Amino acid sequence: MTTYFTTTDTPAGPFTMLTDADGAVLASGWTTDVPGLMTLGRVVGTVEHRDDPGVPLKALLSYLDGDLTAIDEVPVRQRGGQFITHAWEVLRQVPAGGPVTYTEFADRAGRPAAVRAAAMACATNAAALFVPCHRVLRLDGTLGGFRWGLPVKRWLLDFEAA
Repeated sequence: MTTYFTTTDTPAGPFTMLTDADGAVLASGWTTDVPGLMTLGRVVGTVEHRDDPGVPLKALLSYLDGDLTAIDEVPVRQRGGQFITHAWEVLRQVPAGGPVTYTEFADRAGRPAAVRAAAMACATNAAALFVPCHRVLRLDGTLGGFRWGLPVKRWLLDFEAA
């Protein structure tokens, strides 16, 4: 299977996405480390640069231009267990500008007592931005962790709140 990558400058730093031939996002984040993204997304096979991966890049650019819903319909393909996969789908329903706590996220995912499992869904999310784990906060409203760094998470939340 051939995977395609493109890197785009954003106000939060370089953003790289890996896509399949159908344009589904396999992995993405604020990095230029393509092999690292492949490992994160458990992507195997060959990888080639593509200037324009189609829908995902258009959606990213529209998002950065202020259309915060542009990323919502971009197809994403990640590998995970039943709860994690469901939790990623639930994350895609958290609206921009309306962050939730890990407790609220666990409840929305149908397992209110599984706060740690909900946090694990965020930690293992390979498709940053398109599966917006940055919209999940600690119970006290603080940022918590983010694979791409707290300054990026803060920028995203501020951008989406504006």
